[in-house]
Amino acid sequence: MPEKLYHECRELISQSRETLNELTDWGFETVVTAQLANLPICPIVPNVDSAVPDTCRPANLEELAARLQDCRICPLCEKRNKVVFGVGNPHADLVLVGEAPGREEDEKGFPFVGEAGRLLDRILFAMKLSRQEVYICNVLKCRPPGNRDPQAEEIAACEQFLKQQLAAIRPRMIVTLGRFAAQTLLQTKDPIGRLRGHWHEYAGIPLMPTYHPAYLLRNPAGKRDVWEDMKQVMHRLQT
Repeated sequence: MPEKLYHECRELISQSRETLNELTDWGFETVVTAQLANLPICPIVPNVDSAVPDTCRPANLEELAARLQDCRICPLCEKRNKVVFGVGNPHADLVLVGEAPGREEDEKGFPFVGEAGRLLDRILFAMKLSRQEVYICNVLKCRPPGNRDPQAEEIAACEQFLKQQLAAIRPRMIVTLGRFAAQTLLQTKDPIGRLRGHWHEYAGIPLMPTYHPAYLLRNPAGKRDVWEDMKQVMHRLQT
């Protein structure tokens, strides 16, 4: 068993034992648990106000990717070539979240494969990381026409899939690339220039917002800021 997995298992067992002891102190004699494998997968909901049944389980990455191939819950499905789900290590410590697929991503079905993606690869290389070690995805899984900005209703329809991806991966930390990813996960309207460079939190996971690689292609001076953000990420990954 790999050393990292061994320590994670020991920690999980220890936490479970402490929880059971605490429940005993409170007077609980039995703990009823649901068999998640026997529960149906939580449905895809048409909007954020739709109710999700209590008796369901989150989809894993493979199940979610398969269900998304025929997604029709927003108009972006009408002109897409391919759903761009995500790529990388399904057990990654670090997840990078971008905005939406571009032309090349829509053609190939993978995120960040255009010029901005090649810049992201160089950033990861400088961090001594690769695509195989991290997980990369976008807020939107389908390309907006003409690479325009995502619209509010598109984000509202699609963010459930991003949240399910993050719940399945359970990373140690998240890096958001650009304002749409940061604003979506942090539920804020603050500009990216104010958000970047500071640690935030999503569902208990440390989150570092930074500039999108496409922005850096237009504004090379921003690379210094991004590298400062990534140094914070590297330091936290190593602790």
